[in-house]
Amino acid sequence: MRLLVVEDHRRLATALAEGLRREGIAVDLAFDGGEALARVAVNSYDVVVLDRDLPDVHGDQVCRALLAEGGHTRVLMLTAASTIRDRVEGLELGADDYLGKPFEFAELVARVRALARRAVPPLPPVLVRGDLSLDPSRHVAYRGERRLELSPKEFAVLECLLAADGGVLSAEELLARVWDEQANPFTTTVKTTMGRLRIKLGDPPLIETVRESGYRI
Repeated sequence: MRLLVVEDHRRLATALAEGLRREGIAVDLAFDGGEALARVAVNSYDVVVLDRDLPDVHGDQVCRALLAEGGHTRVLMLTAASTIRDRVEGLELGADDYLGKPFEFAELVARVRALARRAVPPLPPVLVRGDLSLDPSRHVAYRGERRLELSPKEFAVLECLLAADGGVLSAEELLARVWDEQANPFTTTVKTTMGRLRIKLGDPPLIETVRESGYRI
């Protein structure tokens, strides 16, 4: 999952990004509405966490622009105003969900994950291929009866590969889906993570490298 956090309070934005990354979510940051529009023009996001009261370009305008694009991106609007009328206005603008400040971080994560599931074609609740199974909602994966101890990035890569249902994903696609703008596209990050994942999955091997194309299960 790739997410954009749009929040002009830099300390809050940085804290949210750090917490979400620990949850295995790829996060980019924008500190005003203009920067947000520039980022969504060049990147594909599953969810945009959007503060409503933004400088430069107001959050309402950003929300309208995202809606006008007609893409799959879901919008979770944040605001310090928490009256029913404020919530109704936010939803009428086209936001998919609305969360008032202050909020519990665990609730934010749960809402983001729920919106991300709506941003893509419906998938089975548990992804299965052979004796490998992965439950995104419970964040657990098994090979047979053995629970796999995966890092957040390893889990996210495995989820992408299983969701592809036998399709090939390039290293560039995985980098865009699992990592974020902090990732160096010229590093061996994907290859290194794939190597660790293969070891943890064990034998017989499940991940195939398709020459000059990418990876598949």
